[in-house]
Amino acid sequence: MDMTRPATDIDLRPRFAALLEQHRGIVLKVARGYCRHPEDRLDLVQEISVQAWAAFEEFDPARARFSTWLYRLALNVAISQWRRQQHRQRHHAALADDLPAADDRAPPEQRHALHQLEVAIHALPPLDRALMLLHLDDHDHRQIAEVLGISVANVSTRLHRLRQQLRTRLNPTD
Repeated sequence: MDMTRPATDIDLRPRFAALLEQHRGIVLKVARGYCRHPEDRLDLVQEISVQAWAAFEEFDPARARFSTWLYRLALNVAISQWRRQQHRQRHHAALADDLPAADDRAPPEQRHALHQLEVAIHALPPLDRALMLLHLDDHDHRQIAEVLGISVANVSTRLHRLRQQLRTRLNPTD
């Protein structure tokens, strides 16, 4: 990190830290959606945080909410990292069996279904994966379009196709 930043940037740190902490869930969800292993998630969370701090001076609350700005930045960092990893390893391993503790109390069938859904989502191309993660995080089509930089109609069309694709993949006999 550049320690020669102007003194005014020091004033931004508490504001940035508070906003990042308030919206920490966004960063964690993106990291979980793009990283199979906990260590990789931590690395991605750190990289997103560093990139967010580097770009924070450019954040304009008049143009977007912080949560939207952070989602877009986090997804861009995650997709870039994912692409770099794809160049290093061409095969796709199964997701680690590391469902959150709350899921451990769920019935085995539900845990299995959630795991299958995670595997299916993780296998999607980066844009589709981001779209599905935002949808599962209860964002409306307008918010998803804003974060991903695509039209609302495109969000609707892609979501419809993705739901069909996931339904077919998860229930091949239907």
